[in-house]
Amino acid sequence: MSTLGSRIERASGRGAITFVSGNGEQRVSWRELHDDARAMAAALQSRGVAPGSHVAILGATSRALVTAIQATWLCGAGVVCLPLPMRLGSIEEFVRQTRVRVANADAALVLVDPDFAPFLEPDPDDPPMVLLDELAGKASAYESVPDDAEALAILQFTSGSTSDPKGVMLPHRTVLANIDAIVDAAHIDVEADVLVSWLPLYHDMGLIGLLTTPMATGTDLVLAAPQDFLAAPARWMEWLAHYGGTGTAGPNFSYALAARALRRSSTLDLSRWRLGLNGAEPVDPDAVEAFVAAGAPHGLRASSVFPAFGMAEATLAVTFPEPGSGLRTDTVDRRVLETERFATPSASGDTRRLALLGRPVPGLEIRVVDPRGEVLRDREVGELQVRGTSVTPGYYKRPDVTAASFDGDWLRTGDLAYLVDGELVVCGRIKDVIIVGGRNVFPEDVERAVANVEGVRPGNVIAFGVDGRNGRESLVVVAETKGDDLAAVRRDVAERVIDAVGIPARDIVLVQPSTLPKTSSGKLQRSLCRDRYLSSELVPV
Repeated sequence: MSTLGSRIERASGRGAITFVSGNGEQRVSWRELHDDARAMAAALQSRGVAPGSHVAILGATSRALVTAIQATWLCGAGVVCLPLPMRLGSIEEFVRQTRVRVANADAALVLVDPDFAPFLEPDPDDPPMVLLDELAGKASAYESVPDDAEALAILQFTSGSTSDPKGVMLPHRTVLANIDAIVDAAHIDVEADVLVSWLPLYHDMGLIGLLTTPMATGTDLVLAAPQDFLAAPARWMEWLAHYGGTGTAGPNFSYALAARALRRSSTLDLSRWRLGLNGAEPVDPDAVEAFVAAGAPHGLRASSVFPAFGMAEATLAVTFPEPGSGLRTDTVDRRVLETERFATPSASGDTRRLALLGRPVPGLEIRVVDPRGEVLRDREVGELQVRGTSVTPGYYKRPDVTAASFDGDWLRTGDLAYLVDGELVVCGRIKDVIIVGGRNVFPEDVERAVANVEGVRPGNVIAFGVDGRNGRESLVVVAETKGDDLAAVRRDVAERVIDAVGIPARDIVLVQPSTLPKTSSGKLQRSLCRDRYLSSELVPV
C-alpha cells in the first residue's frame, strides 16, 4: 500500500485548487502546489524533519497552510493541525490548549502563520517555531523518503465534546482506506466534480474529507476560510453557484445559517450541486428540510442534501447513504424509545424523528450491542461499534484510553444507536443521556426545542442532568439569549421544554452570548457546561 505522498504525486497531474477570500481568488494547479510542497519539504528536511517526526501547524486557511500540510507528508512526517484562537475562547485558553496539544503530540517543529506568532512566545522547553513564510519558495533539493503505510500521517485530536481532546493516530493506510471508501460511496468523478469547502483544516471533515480527498485524487477544489463563511453565510451558496460546485459538506448549524441567507439572496444557480453532506454534529431533520425548501427556487434538488455519520477514530466516514437519496427519517414512539430502548415506528402521538445515516462505507462494519456486549437486533437501542480498514490503532501515548475504547477489534463509539435494515440511526451520546423517572431523555430534543424560542440564540443551548432529590436526576437548561425581556424568554423556554419532553426543567439559566463552552470544531460541551453550572461559573445575563 502506498502513502499520501506517493498518492498525491500520482494525482497531481490533473485538477486544481482555487483559494477564495474577500480579496479575490487564486487558482493553482495541483501540480504547481505539489512542486511548492516539494520545495517546502526540502526546507523542512534541512531543519531535521524526517520520517517519524510530528509537525504541528497553526494557521488560517491559505495556500501556505495547504502547502505545509502536503510538505510534511512528503517528509514522511505526521501532521498535527492546531485549532485557531476563535474556537478556543480567550487568548489565554488558546495558548494553553495549543501548548497542551504540541506537548502531547511530541511535535518536533511548530509551523506558525505570522498572524498568530505574537500569541505564542516560545518557552525554553518548546520545540522550534518557524514562520510559514520563512519556508515558502526556498530553493533546495528535496530527498524522497521510502513509503511506509504504517507511519503516522495525521495525529487528529478529538473535539473534546465529552472529555479532554485525545490524539487519534491515523497511519497512511487508514487515511487512504477511508479516502478510497469516500470516493466509492460518494461516487466521486475526479474529472467532473468540483468540491467546495470552508471547513476548518484542523477538523477531520475539513482536513481529510474536503482537502486531502481532492488532493489525493486530483479533483477540483474551491477552498475558503471558515471565518469568511461565518461572516457572511450567503458566500457558501455563492461559491457553489459561481464555480459550478457539485459537492460540499457542513455541520447542521451551517445549513440553518445558509437557509436564512438563501431566503434573502437573489437567484443563484445551484443545479449542479449533487452532494450536500450534513455531518459532524447531530442532524436536525427540520433544519435540513428548511434548507432544501430555501434552496428550491435556486435549482437545488432535494435529493442532493443528506446526513451521514463519521468520527475521528474511524478516520472520517463511517456510514454513507446512496447519493441522491436525500434526507430520510425514521419516526418512532418517543416513550417506548426512552423507557424500553426500542425504536417502535409510529406515525402519530408523541414521536421522535431521527435521520437515517446510511450503511457502512467500504472496508468498515458496524454493530449495536447491549452493555454485556451482546449483539442486538434491528431497532434495539445500544452502543454503536465499528471495525475495519480505517479504524485507528489507538490514541497517542494513551494505552489506558485505547484499551477502554475497544472491545476486541471493535471500536466502542460511545453513541446510542440502532439499525434499520442495515442502516444506522444515532439517538445520542451515552454520557449525555438524562435519566428522569426511568426515562432516557436525550438532550438534543430539549436543545432543538428551546433553540426556537424568541430571544434564544439558535445552536447555543445546552441541556444536561444533575442529581436532584432522592438521588434522581433532574433537568437543567442553559441558553444564550439576545433578548431584553428575560422573564418572557425564561417562561417560553419552560413551556417549550414541557412540550418537547414532557418533564419540567429544574433550572433555566440564561447566559451572555458567546459564553457557552464549545469544542474547537464548534460542538457544545455539555459536561463542561454542567461542571460550570455546579461551580457557579456560568456568566448569567
